[in-house]
Amino acid sequence: MSAAWSPGPTDGPAGAGGWQAPLPRLGRVLPRWAGDERLALMAWSRLAEPEDLVAKGFVGRRGVRQALERLASPAPASPAECLPGESLEQLRAGLARWVSRWEETDPERDLARVQALGGRVVLQGDPEWPEGLERLNGGEPFALWVRGPLHLAAAVERSVAVVGARAATAYGERVAAGIAVGLGDAGATTVSGAALGIDGAAHRGALAAGAPTVAVLACGVDRAYPPSHHRLLRAVAEEGLVVSEAPPGSSAMRRRFLQRNRLIAAASGATVVVEAGWRSGSLSTAGLAADLGRPVGAVPGPVTSPSSEGCHRLLRTGAECVTDAAEVLQLIDHMAPDPVREAPERPHDGLDALHTAVLDALPVHTPVAPERIAVTAGLAAEDVGPALRQLARRRLASRSAGGWRRAPLEPTGGAHPQWAGGARR
Repeated sequence: MSAAWSPGPTDGPAGAGGWQAPLPRLGRVLPRWAGDERLALMAWSRLAEPEDLVAKGFVGRRGVRQALERLASPAPASPAECLPGESLEQLRAGLARWVSRWEETDPERDLARVQALGGRVVLQGDPEWPEGLERLNGGEPFALWVRGPLHLAAAVERSVAVVGARAATAYGERVAAGIAVGLGDAGATTVSGAALGIDGAAHRGALAAGAPTVAVLACGVDRAYPPSHHRLLRAVAEEGLVVSEAPPGSSAMRRRFLQRNRLIAAASGATVVVEAGWRSGSLSTAGLAADLGRPVGAVPGPVTSPSSEGCHRLLRTGAECVTDAAEVLQLIDHMAPDPVREAPERPHDGLDALHTAVLDALPVHTPVAPERIAVTAGLAAEDVGPALRQLARRRLASRSAGGWRRAPLEPTGGAHPQWAGGARR
């Protein structure tokens, strides 16, 4: 890595030597970068917050350069300049918001900063732009700031978002890591938000398996948030991808987490919530995924666990029940076979109705005569003898001087040694 992670919470311009003085107000004179559409889009990623759909409409209806020209102009907004779908109140409020960041906006500086970290910028129309973001239908980010060696579009083409509670239990973290390992074994990517708890466990599981993982942040890609995930995010940036729509230096804010969730939901092929409380933020990711037409899965937990209340809520409202990576893969691979569950073989497996009835009628302790067994089982006496001999060959029945009884069984697969054929006697 060419530069260290910075866990600081501040926003705004910073150079290699510390804080820079604000750029002078340019009035009607546009800076040199305004004529470069790529740099202009990067500038808008700083001027407007991710949830600012007014800004996206403002730029989309005018064009990137014309939008900057209007923002640079000190003239007050008038009804005559409002375009279709734009109100004067929206325009005035928007201009006031965006102008407040004008003097600290310098996309050339931001680009140099992310490039110094070995990163890059991905814009709509670039080969790395994830196709799934088109589902946002006007809510796409102005730019994506990216660190890591993987190709972003290829990494998320077959991916699953694995998200959940920050206050996760050991059970939840174990399941999340296991799902990430299984996804990696199947060549799929684990996408998450690098938060504490389930997110962190999912990223660690993927890294441990040498599998691809993508961390989508609510702050700049030069920040480590939470700070305790400094090393984890460094590892993800070295082996996977760290992505944000917020430019370098941006701090993590509550509203940015909610907007970050829409990127996770849109870019991933499916979303799985491993563990979540009743009001967990990960439920918003699941809701956004469902609204975008993406499959949603939830992992069940103990019904007494508050940490699984959100998952159970999702299951009651239509989410798929998933318990491991094989079931999660079915959310993105519709032709994937049903997972094979191997149960331990038991001695009485494969018995037909006659032999099962005789086995059920055998006592556990005191031997009885075949005639008594026939009465108990409701079978003809001549059928019981051959059945008992067959059961004896399978070591299910034992003969003694007093008659027949059930043979002691070795415990297999956790089954009680005296359970067989579904009845305990």
